Amino acid sequence: MSSDDSDRALSLETSVPPILSQELSTQAPHMAAPPVSVEHDPLAWPAAQKWIVTAALSISGFNRIIVSTIMAPALPTIASELDLTSTQSLSALSAFVLATAFSPLLAGPLSEVYGRAPVLHITNIWFLAFNIACGFVNTGAGLIASRTLAGFGAGAIYALASGVLGDLWPPEMRGTTISIYLLVPLLGAAVGPIIGGYVEQYTTWRWIFWSTSIVQALTVGICFVCFRETHRQTLESKANNPSSKWKIPAFPRHLLWKSISVPPKQLALYRSVQLQAILSGFGYGILYLLLSTYSSLFTDRYNQSASISGLHYIAICLGEIIGSQIGGRLMDYLGRKAKQMARSDRFEPEYHLPIIFPGAVAAAIGFLLYGWAADRHLHWIIVDLGALILSLGTQMTGQGLQAYNMDTYPDSRASTSAAVQVFRSMGAFALPLAGPKMFASLGYGWSNTLLGLVYLGGQVGATAFLWKKGKGLRGVSELIPLQAL
Repeated sequence: MSSDDSDRALSLETSVPPILSQELSTQAPHMAAPPVSVEHDPLAWPAAQKWIVTAALSISGFNRIIVSTIMAPALPTIASELDLTSTQSLSALSAFVLATAFSPLLAGPLSEVYGRAPVLHITNIWFLAFNIACGFVNTGAGLIASRTLAGFGAGAIYALASGVLGDLWPPEMRGTTISIYLLVPLLGAAVGPIIGGYVEQYTTWRWIFWSTSIVQALTVGICFVCFRETHRQTLESKANNPSSKWKIPAFPRHLLWKSISVPPKQLALYRSVQLQAILSGFGYGILYLLLSTYSSLFTDRYNQSASISGLHYIAICLGEIIGSQIGGRLMDYLGRKAKQMARSDRFEPEYHLPIIFPGAVAAAIGFLLYGWAADRHLHWIIVDLGALILSLGTQMTGQGLQAYNMDTYPDSRASTSAAVQVFRSMGAFALPLAGPKMFASLGYGWSNTLLGLVYLGGQVGATAFLWKKGKGLRGVSELIPLQAL
């Protein structure tokens, strides 16, 4: 084995970000990993135990997705009561998503220092506290501030999910496990606006936040009972020092700072991470553009009530669920075929990418059908069918990118996921703000045609580039010292 291979194996063995591995071995020799037992290796846990942890994480993501979209049907009422313009009310909706760009930058590295469980529990409680506060505000500024702080707590899940799923499951099962993990959160994309429409129509918009806070309180309890630490280095450290089981361990300040600085440095230096971030950001922005404008399409152009317009989100939800279940299994199948064709014993991250091609084509078809059906004021079921196909395609491409992201740098996957999440959240914040003006100037037909062409060309072109050059980019990145910035 070459010296480079040995270094990489050591980094994978300890599950410490590469920037910290050498310093930890010299400055904290007591933290060196002993021979790994089954108990301390989550990959070797019984399947039932791994699914319980995965389910707890999935439930935690459910309410966060609901809260991100539940305001959409009630925006006109909230704007009227709090004296907000349409742009300001959209900002209150999007502020939650914008905040999720920044919390993973802390949550990802911290979960690789202190473990996944403390970060999950603390951010769960943080999210609960500020979501409750949203229901009591009396000013637009107060609502935007509370939504931002709630989103900061909610956003941690985006880094934790990649870390926990990567801790528990091998790359060959990445598609299946991601699809099952996403099943519950994706229901939130449809349930949120539906609940929001009925709450706004029959009670007060404040119950949008109070009802979801009740759900979040239950989620906190479930996670305390069912979620188990999955970060292997944390498990080994606690096994060596049983008295620290319920304590957050001390960590050298300069090493902690270097850990937190990993995601922005990866984003600045690693071209593979940069490309993943751009693709994910545009795809996620498209989804939130659809979610934020879908209700108003049916209230304005089809003269439907807020509660009825919210029911159309079922089409988007079905598309995402179907896309996740078909895409996950198809991803694993195509990955196995790619591995066989390469005659390799190692499962390369690029084997996750082929699923993106059919997903991008489906999304482009959905853009055209949804856009021109709405533009020509065709029957609402055709609009819903287009939205279903669109969301199905974007879900398949998103899963392929997420799986690729998880395995590109496996020794710091939570930090890498946090780096990509910056662009995802920025896209989800910015595109919905531009949506109404774009639809007003170009119409639904040409706006969605333009978006579909850009989406198809960008996803296919960038994926082909990663398929051909991705391994080389990762090799070059390993030679770049993150201490350079």
